[in-house]
Order: sequence, then C-alpha cells, then structure tokens
Amino acid sequence: MKNRVVITGLGVVAPNGVGLDAFSKAIKKGKSGITFHQQLADLNFSCCIGGIPHISEEKKLEYLTPLQLRGFNSSGILYGCMAGIDAWKDAGFNIETNSELDFDSGTVFGTGTSGVEKFREAIYKLDDNQVKRLGSTVVVQTMTSGISAFLGGILGLGNQVTTNSSACTTGTEAILMGYERIKNGQAKRMLVGSCSDGGPYIWGGFDAMRVMTYKHNDSPKQGSRPMSASASGFVPGAGAGALVLESLESAQERSATIYAEVLGGHINSGGQRNGGTMTAPNAEAVQRCIKEAIVNANISANDIDVINGHLTATSKDSLEIENWTIALNRKGDNFPFINSLKSMVGHCLAAAGSIESVATILQLKEQFVFPNSNCEDVHDEISELISEDKIVKQLMHTELNIAAKASFGFGDVNGCVIFKKY
Repeated sequence: MKNRVVITGLGVVAPNGVGLDAFSKAIKKGKSGITFHQQLADLNFSCCIGGIPHISEEKKLEYLTPLQLRGFNSSGILYGCMAGIDAWKDAGFNIETNSELDFDSGTVFGTGTSGVEKFREAIYKLDDNQVKRLGSTVVVQTMTSGISAFLGGILGLGNQVTTNSSACTTGTEAILMGYERIKNGQAKRMLVGSCSDGGPYIWGGFDAMRVMTYKHNDSPKQGSRPMSASASGFVPGAGAGALVLESLESAQERSATIYAEVLGGHINSGGQRNGGTMTAPNAEAVQRCIKEAIVNANISANDIDVINGHLTATSKDSLEIENWTIALNRKGDNFPFINSLKSMVGHCLAAAGSIESVATILQLKEQFVFPNSNCEDVHDEISELISEDKIVKQLMHTELNIAAKASFGFGDVNGCVIFKKY
C-alpha cells in the first residue's frame, strides 16, 4: 500500500515577492522583480539586469540568530532558510530551539553553487601560505549541503537530511525525491525545495557564454521574454522555494490545510546524445520524461489543464513547446494553458523548479492562471504548434484540476512533476 502525498506548507523568496502573500499577489498582477544592477555594468557585463529578492537586515533576524549571521555571506542559504522556515510554519509546525528530534520528518533541499561570495570573501586577501586563516564560518556556507544542514538543525529533523544538485532541474527533482520517500513509507513529512545565490560570481559564467540577454539594460522589466519572437536570452535570477510534503494520513490526523496533491512524476537524462549537449536538450529524452511522468501519476495526457514550463526565453523555447505537443499528442486549441514564471522573475537557476512549483500549486489552490509577461509577439514556430489563446496574457480565473511542472536543466537533465487540486 503506497501513501498518497499532499502539500501542506509553502514558502517562497522570489525577486518579485518575499513571502507567500506578496508572491501570490505579484504573480497575479504579472509584477516583475527584474531590475538594473549597476555592479554588473561596472564589471562590464553584457547583461546588467537580474532578479534578486529584497531582504532587510531586520528581516534576516526573523529567521537566523545574530550568532548564525556572524560572518554570514551566503545569500542562497539565507533564501533557503527563509523559504523553508516559512513553509514549515505554514504547515502548522512550531519552531523551537530545544524541540524533540523528529524522526518522521526530513528534508531534501537543493542548490547549485553554494556560498561563492563567502568563499571569495574568505580567500580574497590570502595567499596559499595563509590558507588556515579561511575562518570557522566558511565550511557550512560553502559546502553544497550547507542549506540542508542549516534547515535540519533549525527544525530538528531526524529523517533524511540532504542536498541534491541537478542544475535548473534541482527544485523539481527535490520534490520528487521527497515524494518518493513519503510514498514508500520512509518518512511522514519532507521539507523539499531549492535555493540559488545571485550576483556576478554566479552569473559571470553565463554572461561569458552569451546566453543572457544584452538588449534590455535600459528596460529591465521587458528583458525576460519566454515564448516571444523578440526573446534574446535569459535574465538571471535568485531566490528559493519550499514545500512541505506529507502523507495524506498524517495531514488528515493534524487537520492540516492541504494545498494540492502530488500525483507523481519522472526524472531522466538525455545523456548528451541525439542533439543533447551540456546546454541543449535531447528532445527524445524530454518527451519521454513527460510521458513517463503521466504514466507514473496514473493520469492521461488529456487530463492536464495547465503547464508551467521551463521556457527560459532562449532559442530552445519553441523546441520545448514542440516536445510538449508530441509528448501529450495535443496541439492547437486542444493544448493546455501554458505559462512561464521566468517572465517575471528571470531564470532563478537551481531555485527555478521550486519557486515555479510554488506558483503552480497556488494556481491549483486558488483556481487561476497567472499571465505570461512580455509575450505580445509569440514566436512564429510556437504559434504554428499551439493556439495563442493557450499562452495566457492576462490573469485568468478558470477551473483547474491537474497541472504539470517541468524543468530541463544544464547537463541535459529533465524532471516533470504532476500536481492535482485537492
């Protein structure tokens, strides 16, 4: 007997809204969190815009103690702790320093590159002979599992506490890893999500690869243009998203609020074969990932009402839409509604899948489809495949039952999760 898995808590730190309420209002309005960053211009970046959450020093102290914040310089871990703690509280749990160890609860909380700014700060003034002076706060802020270590300690989690890392697919993968653990009876609850730092040391490599837009330094809010004919590359972002997954039985015992149900999903890789590369997807593997997610969720392709795509505002957007039409065997007017949160927040890298999943779940809970910004000029190759009416341009209230969220990441790795209204 497999457990049903539901979502009982949400937390989010996004460029256009910190906290669930602010984020929910922002995505309904199509509010952008993308701004110009003078620091990037001073460093001669071609792309000088990005999405970074705004967090005051006072706000930080609501989540981390003065001792934890001493020598602290890892924005990704901060975002992850904030989103994770908010989700835990949203699920109805108290946070106490000396609480009983909870062997029924764990976390899979992913990241990409952790604490680069902290590492730079630590080594900036050292030569190799002074390496022992890196400082005692460096390890936990620069080890990849720093975020899950922080959350595990703050919340007193006694089940699996780990960090996953699969580029842009990280957040979606974390959800499915936590889901499997609860479904198979190895945990009652799993805090799942992902986080990503921002700034020049994270974004510099992408700027060097010329995959970010350079055309909107004077118009930041118009810069991220998924599915648009005038898309010219992605806009970088940062933040975190978090979900509390719980067995239905446990949630019902607690009379917890249930946002949605996780029906299943699939993770695979294109192996950088058949057109797949470090940066480009193997179309066959993407289609297979979507098809297998549908089988795993025990639904049919026609049951999907809305898709929250990966859709980064690069040349691969039309290929992604083509892959969806083939995998679902649906096109034109028969295609589901589709949107991309990246039009408002940019591409939040390792945090993308979890932040976008929070947005997807809010849509199911509150029965709306958030708008695609900057998509007045739908790409010709996309409009040939699906009806433009399916690319929602204004906030739409409609009946939704099943949503698909997919991520297709660097290294040719794929993830697709299926959520259902509860």
